[in-house]
Amino acid sequence: MAEAHQAVAFQFTVTPDGIDLHLCHEALRQIYLSALHSWKKRFIRFKNGVMTGVYPGSPSGLLVVVGGYLTYTKYAKIDPTLGLFTKLATNLPVSKYITEDTQHIVGGMLIGTGVWVTVIFIMRNILKSLLSWHGWMYNRHGSMSISTKIWLVLVKLFSGPKPMLYSFQSSLPRLPVPPVTDTVQRYLESVRPLMDDEKYKRMEGLAKDFEKNLGPKLQWYLKLKAFWASNYVSDWWEEYVYLRGRGPIMVNSNYYAMDFLYVFPTNVQAARAGNAIHAIMLYRRKLDRAQIKPLMVLNTIPMCSSQYERTFNTTRVPGVEEDIIQHVNESKHIVVFHKGRFFKVWMFYDGRLLLPREIEQQMERILADTSKPQAGEEKLAALTAGDRVPWAKARTEFFSRGKNKQSLDAVEKAAFFVTLDDTEQRYEPDNPVRSLDSYAKSLLHGKCYDRWFDKSFNLIVFKNGTMGLNAEHTWADAPIVGHLWEHVLSMDPKKLGYTDDGHCKGKPHPNLPGPQRLQWDISEECQSVISSSLAVATALADDVDMHIIPFNNFGKGLIKKCKTSPDGFIQIALQLAHFRDKSKFCLTYEASMTRLFREGRTETVRSCTMQTCEFVHAMMDEKQTREERLRLLKVAAEKHQDLYRMAMTGKGIDRHIFCLYVVSKYLGDDSAFLKEVLSEPWRLSTSQTPLQQVDLFDLKKHPEYITSGGGFGPVADDGYGVSYIILGEDLINFHISSKRSSPETDSHRFGSHIKQAMLDILDLFQLDKKAVS
Repeated sequence: MAEAHQAVAFQFTVTPDGIDLHLCHEALRQIYLSALHSWKKRFIRFKNGVMTGVYPGSPSGLLVVVGGYLTYTKYAKIDPTLGLFTKLATNLPVSKYITEDTQHIVGGMLIGTGVWVTVIFIMRNILKSLLSWHGWMYNRHGSMSISTKIWLVLVKLFSGPKPMLYSFQSSLPRLPVPPVTDTVQRYLESVRPLMDDEKYKRMEGLAKDFEKNLGPKLQWYLKLKAFWASNYVSDWWEEYVYLRGRGPIMVNSNYYAMDFLYVFPTNVQAARAGNAIHAIMLYRRKLDRAQIKPLMVLNTIPMCSSQYERTFNTTRVPGVEEDIIQHVNESKHIVVFHKGRFFKVWMFYDGRLLLPREIEQQMERILADTSKPQAGEEKLAALTAGDRVPWAKARTEFFSRGKNKQSLDAVEKAAFFVTLDDTEQRYEPDNPVRSLDSYAKSLLHGKCYDRWFDKSFNLIVFKNGTMGLNAEHTWADAPIVGHLWEHVLSMDPKKLGYTDDGHCKGKPHPNLPGPQRLQWDISEECQSVISSSLAVATALADDVDMHIIPFNNFGKGLIKKCKTSPDGFIQIALQLAHFRDKSKFCLTYEASMTRLFREGRTETVRSCTMQTCEFVHAMMDEKQTREERLRLLKVAAEKHQDLYRMAMTGKGIDRHIFCLYVVSKYLGDDSAFLKEVLSEPWRLSTSQTPLQQVDLFDLKKHPEYITSGGGFGPVADDGYGVSYIILGEDLINFHISSKRSSPETDSHRFGSHIKQAMLDILDLFQLDKKAVS
């Protein structure tokens, strides 16, 4: 674009009289402001590193300790060096150059600093020991034991004031390695309801043999790794579960987050993008400055914040055998895709972040651009949607030099990726099923070539102003993206707002350089690879059957009055719904976090238990009494809570077994038990999307300001993926996915079963919403 010429710092022409140099003072000014911004950012990072490194102490604490020590030793007439300078003077001519007062000051500073460092070390280790206790999780809901209250006071005492995002990282305990015996026992318990007597007896034999012979050997190596590593699971989990996967990450790995369900702040696409992008960049600024409050359970117990580090400026780069995560410390631009064209948009001008109306101005320029895509450009991003090996080879062959490399670098090193979608998506009250299903599919895969699936996340803004996210899964789990999205949604309509005609507040910038069109030179051979990847991705996308249910019959308010955990209630309802849907039980995956430990990610709660199956059988037995069903429900719910606690506290099954398997492959020792466990398909994969920053949303006064949550694709070809979010007191949104190609599954049918199961379980309590409200 013409405006981009302003960015050229100087021009020159060769004449008979020599070289005529023309400096552009505005461009030089922008270079100066950019350098100033970079140095400020580096200084802030250095300062934050110091503050985090000495936490729970502080530099001001050092001054107090050293100053107090010097004052005390001066008035008490005590040698602060404890005779150190006297001993040095006998061997070195120290006394000739350092006066007695200087010796007093230097010695006091050294000793005072040593005392300060010692105190910090002691406090940090005491805090780590305190955080290793998880008895607080076993208190009944709404009550707290005396031991828990005392423990919370001690945690607060040793935590220090005003923690920053990464302040607690060095104080978090390491994820413990469970005993092999416990893991094997829990595994056998988890699969008992899924196997007949003959299969179970065989599996029991394999398990006992492993526990006795190979297990202890593998456990020894795993404990050795746990001693050296910050977390014995996370690096292997990232490498083997995500980065070594050779199939498409679209649908299979990436997930999505939706916009408000009932609120439409503006119909102007460029304006919605302007506010959203500005809010995202403000979040990045807070993240860079570590100004985001660390997530804390009960406002006291810190959770690991390490996953936030790669939220921005991050891309998954394909490799032939294994992908890598590429993260750059700083990126000042984003890349925008619209109607087959890629645009590089700078986010800073005059040494500051662009304002919402200025970003809207840039989006308007892109929308108004009538240029056609270059050859092969329109569907280029399909490479990120197909299999990884063809993409890795194409990247090396066609994108390693020239304009293709420069343009690919701009995409991969962008802060994040934006798609100005040319379709309209929105919840329609007159047609809720079709509209929400279409909306979810668009966010999950779109056209398979209009999202850059390798980026840490894509912001998608539709033609009618609705928006959403598509996120890559390797670098972090859904709660991290959810935290960012909550910030954006809370800022967009209320804090940033729009004018009466739907535009961002403020005025366009008269001298703002326009977006830069990325240039590509894509050969016919490369276009053939793009077409092949698109065919793979399209077949995968067309096979996805999505269904969204805004369940508003009741919510957690009524469930809590049943004195039952909302999550346990829903998980048991899913088991009942699945049995009605398929007339059988299946291995069920429920994601649980392990962020109470350093660099913790997730663990599996195996929700299909013996207790849950007994309850489901009772519900299917017409002769069974309500009282007996209710008793079995409470037993099943309590069992589920126990499993959830164990998963959160490092006593889960699946991550331990996974790591034992990795060790066995390194050692070349095959295990029939481990191989069989890890080959079992998760035909029901579930996850709760938690609302983490409740204070940002006043759902009592404004119940309409709720997000629809997010979802993911099915894990098994013949299974279901179910994500749910509990919103306020009266709404639960379910996101259900399956594959159309499977004769066993139907997302809409399963959704009906879920709704009925929720109502049937509630009926057991004989509660009426009006009676208990």
